[in-house]
Amino acid sequence: MLTTALDRLAELAAPGGGWGYQPGQPAHLEPTALAVLALSADRTRYATVIDAGVAAIEANRAADGTYRLTRGRPQAVWPTALVLFAEQALGLGADRLATTADVLLRSESRAIDGADEKDMAFDIDLTLKGWGWAEANFAWVEPTAWACLALRAAGKGSHPRVAEGLKLLLDRAFDSGGANYGNRIVLGKSTEPIPGPTAVLVLALQGVPDEPRVDAARGYLRVHAAKSTDLEHLAWAKLALAADPTDSAAFLPELDQRIAGALSEEIHRTDGLGAGPYRLALAGLALNTAARHPFRLADKPTVGVGAGPRQQPQAPPTPPLMERLKGKVRNWVLGKLSNVRPLPESSAVHIARAADYDAPLADILATQYEHFRAAVPLAGKRVVLKPNLVEYRREKVINTDPRVVDAVITLCKKEGAAEVVVAEGPGHWRNVQFLVKESGLGAVLEKHGVRFVDINHDEPVKLPNMGRLTGLDHLYLSRTVASAEVLISLPKLKTHHWAGATLSLKNLFGTLPGICYGWPKNELHWRGIPNSIVDIACTCTPHLAIVDGIVGMEGDGPLMGTAKTVGALIMGADLVAVDATCCRLMHLPPERVPTLVLAALKRLGRLKEADIPQLGVPIAALATPFEWPPRIEEQLLTVEKAAAVKV
Repeated sequence: MLTTALDRLAELAAPGGGWGYQPGQPAHLEPTALAVLALSADRTRYATVIDAGVAAIEANRAADGTYRLTRGRPQAVWPTALVLFAEQALGLGADRLATTADVLLRSESRAIDGADEKDMAFDIDLTLKGWGWAEANFAWVEPTAWACLALRAAGKGSHPRVAEGLKLLLDRAFDSGGANYGNRIVLGKSTEPIPGPTAVLVLALQGVPDEPRVDAARGYLRVHAAKSTDLEHLAWAKLALAADPTDSAAFLPELDQRIAGALSEEIHRTDGLGAGPYRLALAGLALNTAARHPFRLADKPTVGVGAGPRQQPQAPPTPPLMERLKGKVRNWVLGKLSNVRPLPESSAVHIARAADYDAPLADILATQYEHFRAAVPLAGKRVVLKPNLVEYRREKVINTDPRVVDAVITLCKKEGAAEVVVAEGPGHWRNVQFLVKESGLGAVLEKHGVRFVDINHDEPVKLPNMGRLTGLDHLYLSRTVASAEVLISLPKLKTHHWAGATLSLKNLFGTLPGICYGWPKNELHWRGIPNSIVDIACTCTPHLAIVDGIVGMEGDGPLMGTAKTVGALIMGADLVAVDATCCRLMHLPPERVPTLVLAALKRLGRLKEADIPQLGVPIAALATPFEWPPRIEEQLLTVEKAAAVKV
């Protein structure tokens, strides 16, 4: 199966060299680095594609020695460590690699201030510096682990920055086993580990003696892999466990069998849920560890904050004067344009009863859509559906129910849509294919023959930021989303402990690729969640919203809350009006929700109940008080401030 995986990987090389995350995508740095690493198991057989892959990587080398996708977000510097590791393993360009290692050592994560500290201060050590997904950003597990792994492989393992990075990784790991993006607790609630970050953390911490959290992380990987059928999770587990097989030797052959089985199922799928180059490269590396394990380290690591002086971190380059002047002019022009943005022609919102998910949802949606067909025609259009798929926990109602997505696809096909695509970019889980399968969405897509697009790894498109609230001149959105002829937001009716509610507007966080903003997309949080939501909505406004309010979530949403039955489907073409109506259904005053107030001020839609024509079932007939998230009063506008805002 190893040769099959590597041959298929070689076949999927982009015409210009390198590999994308999915077949047909131009080269990206991460899958290309992993692919050349996997194919170097037989450098003679795959010499041509390896050389072309290395050339594709080097085409993205910046003058300072970092590696950033030239057509991506310039601040997204995280692939540098992966390239350093891969080229070090291939024995390429010692002088060039030394420069890259030095610049990686000078890179430091952003410090966390008091406003952020209140949510995490009693759980993790905020003084530790690691590496972030983007420049001037916070440290997270994966980029820190990759940096430590690459620098150790490059002979820099004794450097104080590496020692501190390893200490940060230990600090972020769970006592019970595993790690996730980097927060063990959020607002007093425990988060859950994720296999991918756990595996990279274990690889980076190889050789650290007598650390219960490392042993627990390895134990977590063994338990998860023993019941998993996901190719990516299995491959990462094998790579991590095989790096030090002393306590897992008996399990490794079984892991190989499970990887081979998953690979056989995925290798020729073309629906966006198969083994693309990234997953093939991981499988190839994992199946070959007995003969060659490039992630196995021989050095003896040091853990702790080093006593030596820090190297001076390099500040991001200041744009040239003319670029700064152009930016100021652009900000002024776009600010003026946002003030004259035309309001939606109609702010009507339709509420329909749907007692449960066994109701005739497609028929209900068809009746609702009669009111919006003229404004949002689907016939002949390329329609992109953006559900809310955050995490999968069997006992929670976190995501848009697949049966609602099923009904919306049915509606689109009945209306004669030229193509229907489902796309999502979760903020926490990189392995979205696992979420799609486990949540039941995969079965719906297969039933309809609908393609899935992983927004987090989709082609980025640079667009002027039409909202101008975050201070970002541009936003990088998924090409699939930006090119949609009709974009439909399909959120779940939920409360949110930082935003008040997460509905059709907040759902747009998932339209920004993780390869540009990281996991979680934390930069959007510290620039202000309402600011970020409104900027995205102004830049790429969905044409229709359909909210799954059959069973919502109250309390500590969007993940930790409890199920709340409302029995409603809510539809409208004015997303502000839709979300305001949903808030009223939850007894959450929309006039106090900062996102909705900002959106109304930016003329994205209408907020006042008197300005929103009510269709279908009256709000009062289905409204039910939702338990509010903890500390939500800190996030909402005061009653006095809300009354003073004129929208």
